[in-house]
Amino acid sequence: MDVSQFPQINPPPRLLMGPGPINADPRVLRAMSGQLIGQYDPAMTHYMNEVMALYRGVFRTQNRWTLLIDGTSRAGIEAILVSAIRPGDKVLVPVFGRFGQLLCEIARRCRAQVHTIDVPWGEVFTPDRIEDAIKQVRPRLLLTVHGDTSTTMLQPLADLGEICRRHGVLFYTDATASLGGNALETDAWQLDAVSAGMQKCLGGPSGTSPVTLSARMEEVIRQRKCVEEGIRTRNHQNGSDEMIYSNYFDLGMIMDYWGPERLNHHTEATTALFGARECARLILQEGLETRIARHKLHGEALCNGIQAMGLDIFGDVRHKMNNVLGVLIPPGIDGDRVRQLMLDDFGIEIGTSFGPLHGKVWRIGTMGYNAQKACVMTTLSALESVLTYLKFPMIQGAAMQAAWDHYHREGH
Repeated sequence: MDVSQFPQINPPPRLLMGPGPINADPRVLRAMSGQLIGQYDPAMTHYMNEVMALYRGVFRTQNRWTLLIDGTSRAGIEAILVSAIRPGDKVLVPVFGRFGQLLCEIARRCRAQVHTIDVPWGEVFTPDRIEDAIKQVRPRLLLTVHGDTSTTMLQPLADLGEICRRHGVLFYTDATASLGGNALETDAWQLDAVSAGMQKCLGGPSGTSPVTLSARMEEVIRQRKCVEEGIRTRNHQNGSDEMIYSNYFDLGMIMDYWGPERLNHHTEATTALFGARECARLILQEGLETRIARHKLHGEALCNGIQAMGLDIFGDVRHKMNNVLGVLIPPGIDGDRVRQLMLDDFGIEIGTSFGPLHGKVWRIGTMGYNAQKACVMTTLSALESVLTYLKFPMIQGAAMQAAWDHYHREGH
C-alpha cells in the first residue's frame, strides 16, 4: 500500500448551518485535546462525578443518575428504551415527524407493543389528545420527541408529566435537538427519562449522549438487574424482573460503572467525556436561561430575514424550535442545487428534510456555537446571492435589513 495516497486529515472550512451537526465550540475542541488517563484513575472518576453534577444543571434535575452513554444520541435513546421496555410492554408514541418514527422502530426492536397517534408534519399534539390516547391504550411508557428537527417543531411537554403520573405511565422524551436551546424542565415536568446529543444546541461533536433517569425509572431498571459473569460476586443478586436484552446498553450495569462501586462495564471514552464536560460547563457559565434566549434571538433574526426574501416558513410557527427553521423551497427552484451552491461557493451547509418533506423544505439551524449574529448574517447573505443567481425575484438587501432591524429592536 502506498501510504502517500492517504494524506493527513485536513477538513475543508465549513459553516454548518443545517439541523446538526454544527461547528463545535473551539473551547470544547481544546478540552478534547487533553491526554488520556486510565478509567479508574482518581482524576478520571472525579471528572465523571463532575459530569454528573454539571448535567444535572443542564437537565434542570436533581436526579442522581445523570450520566453519559458512549455513542451518538441514538445510543442514549436505545439505552433507555431497551432498559425500560420489557417484551410485550405497551408503549404510546405521538408521531409528528421522522424521529417519532425512530422511537417506534427502536421500541419494536425491544419487542414492545407499539401504539401511535399522528398529526400532520408541521403540527404538534395537545395534552388532551395525548391523555385520550393514554386512556385508550393504557401504555406502560409514553415515548415522546421534544424537538423534531425533521419538521422543526417543538412538542409542549409541561402538562404531560402530571397526566402520566395520574395514569401510572413512565414518561420519556428525546431532547437530542432541543436541550440547551429550548426550555426543558426535567423535574418540574415530571419526566422519568431524558436523552440528548452533543452535536446541536450543546455545542460539541456527536458521539456522546447525556441521559438522566428519575428514581421511578431507576427502580424499573434495577428490577431487571443482571450483573454479567466474570465480574459478579456473591453480593450481586439478580432483579425480580426480566433481564435487559442488551449488554452494552444495560443501564443497570452502566449505573454501577458510574456509581461508587465502579463495577467494570466498558472503558469510558475519555476524550468524549472531556468534550461533554466542557459543553456543560460552558452552558452553565453562560447561564441556561441566557443561552436559551440567545438561541431564540438568532433563530428569530434568521426567520425574519428568510421571510423578507419572500420565502415561506414551514409548519406552525407558534411551535417551532428556537434553533432550527423550516423553509419551504419556492416553486421553480431546485432545492438541492441551492444547497450545493451554498456549500461549493460559500462553504455553508444547510439541510433538506426527510420522507414527505424531502426536496420540499430547507432546514437552517442556528444552534450552539453557531447561534450568533455573524453566522446568521453570513448565511442570509449567501442564500440571497444564490437565489438571485438562480433568478428568484426578491428585493435585494431586504433579508439583511430585516435581520438587522430585529437585532436593533432586541438591543443587539
